[in-house]
Amino acid sequence: MAAQIPFRSFNEKYVCNDDGNFSYSSTEQKRIETMLFENYNSIVLEPFEATGDEDLTELTILRQRHTAYLLRYLKNCPSSYATLDASRSWMCYWAVNALKILDAEIPKEIVSDLIVFLKSCEHPDGGYGGGPGQLAHLAPTYAAVMCLVSLQTEEALRSINKETLFNFLKKSKHESGGFYMHEGGEIDMRSAFCALSTCVVVGLPLEEISEGVAEWIISCQSYEGGFGGEPYTEAHGGYTFCAVASLVLLNRFRLADMESLLRWATRRQMRYEGGFQGRTNKLVDGCYSFWQGAIFPLLDGEMEREGRSLEKGLFEARMLEEYILVGCQSVHGGFRDKPDKPVDLYHTCYVLSGLSIAQKYSLARDGKILGGDVNTLAEINPVFNVTVASEQFAKEFFTSH
Repeated sequence: MAAQIPFRSFNEKYVCNDDGNFSYSSTEQKRIETMLFENYNSIVLEPFEATGDEDLTELTILRQRHTAYLLRYLKNCPSSYATLDASRSWMCYWAVNALKILDAEIPKEIVSDLIVFLKSCEHPDGGYGGGPGQLAHLAPTYAAVMCLVSLQTEEALRSINKETLFNFLKKSKHESGGFYMHEGGEIDMRSAFCALSTCVVVGLPLEEISEGVAEWIISCQSYEGGFGGEPYTEAHGGYTFCAVASLVLLNRFRLADMESLLRWATRRQMRYEGGFQGRTNKLVDGCYSFWQGAIFPLLDGEMEREGRSLEKGLFEARMLEEYILVGCQSVHGGFRDKPDKPVDLYHTCYVLSGLSIAQKYSLARDGKILGGDVNTLAEINPVFNVTVASEQFAKEFFTSH
């Protein structure tokens, strides 16, 4: 790995050094670094082979290919796979949110089909299941509502039964301050975020379900500084995002130990790869481009309110852009975890969300984004993970309805 590297990532001095002590994890780390360096070299040394369908450069976001990949799924609105039957609401959200970030058009017939499908997932007593006729559950409730918000139509937002939804959210509240994921189900950080963000985005009274929630969330901050899924568990990127976003929604962020959280979050960006790991001593993963990356604009907002903003920012946005475009983008459409993994809707959504955040950071600090203006994505609201345009459309609609 001796090439002169114009990127901030893929720098030889940061390659894994296990001092000759073999382990499975160090071997995997080296393998990933080698794949990324090979991808980087192919971009730097070999011209990109365009197929005539787009004006491509080496680091162009392949919008048409990603759009085609996402629409292929939605045209089946959505297919039921035996192993993913309880995730169908999620799959709608991942695809629609990704398309909105790409600023792609969704055909009207697909929009109508999605509204009908998600209505069939709505439980008679409130909330949504992962598929038609399934138990109401906070996770697919969040996914279904955010998908409907992302469609940016009054028809989609009118399909949400706010009265029964609010009853479900109130019924999910536990005396500890947390929330049940479903009736009699687990209580963890995901459920708190799903309940609070769903409540706020549709304009329901947050104060009626917020008692004790902030205190329960703080009990989940670990000795490392990040947050676990429940008290006394390991700090994790997804749970930390849910905790930070929830505290921001509650306007109670000042309860958190900011200094230890900053130490933990900033150290999750990989020095060689440029992307994020989800936990200490784990491998890089494209989905944490959002789960970890979205923490920083939220922390920025809290620090600015305290007069502590940092000009250089809290993470290396350019390095994250590099990891995504070199390591996660498939030339056939879709995004993945890392170079040797298959693409999927989940990673496509969260990689694009993270890239949108990185681009805003880069523009604010460097005045440009990787690949040029042609790569510009729609801005997202990092609290909800929907585009700013979608969140504003929902806010205006629910304020008047």
